[in-house]
Amino acid sequence: MSATSHPRRVALVTGGSSGIGRATALRFSEDGYQVVVWDRTPSDPVPNGTFQAVDITDSTAVNQAVEILLAKYGRLDVLINNAGILRDGQLVKFKDGELLSVLSDDQFNAVIDVNLKGVFHCTRAAAPAMIEAKGGVILNASSVVGLYGNFGQTNYIASKAGVIGMTKVWARELGKYNIRVNAVAPGFIETEMVRQMPEKILQTMRDHTPLGRLGSPLDIANTYLWLASPAASFITGAVISVDGGIVTGT
Repeated sequence: MSATSHPRRVALVTGGSSGIGRATALRFSEDGYQVVVWDRTPSDPVPNGTFQAVDITDSTAVNQAVEILLAKYGRLDVLINNAGILRDGQLVKFKDGELLSVLSDDQFNAVIDVNLKGVFHCTRAAAPAMIEAKGGVILNASSVVGLYGNFGQTNYIASKAGVIGMTKVWARELGKYNIRVNAVAPGFIETEMVRQMPEKILQTMRDHTPLGRLGSPLDIANTYLWLASPAASFITGAVISVDGGIVTGT
């Protein structure tokens, strides 16, 4: 059978230039997918991969990028909404009865724009192609802190809890089109950013994880790949925690 009559499956990974996103892009490529990486800056090429510079906070740019993808490949089988940022800060910080700082509007809005509205923009743009194709998979990056909270992360938790809510709504709305929508909630994952933290903090993370280690980006990538596969064909609207048991360890 020719490539034309049986085209390669296409997976789109947002925030795919580093960390969990890059591990996911590489893992899907290994499994035979044509991978499209969206990010603001490119990284080393992914085998069977192409890169598009896309700001997911810009809905017009997202719509145009999906049109380009579909014009090139003719299909979109899996959307992995991985892109995310941090802008941590306490809601209000007091010391000796004096207000030292507050979580600013800019800090709050920046995280919501990428982590929540970005997921909305990408899913809204991708869903029509999946509906026309009579099926697809949408996978959203949440976090264990979106389930249980964490000190100093009001904005991040608002975004990640919101992603869980949207996942459940979209699973209901899109299920009749054979589109499955799930979320993954990572725990402490050893990305480039995390590895730069002081060893004392890293050890605290390990101590709070019953399995005694940080997760690897590949742990999350493998979960995404499984959720995209026929092995998970009856799973939708779920939130899969990949956290080494951290919730039971805190």
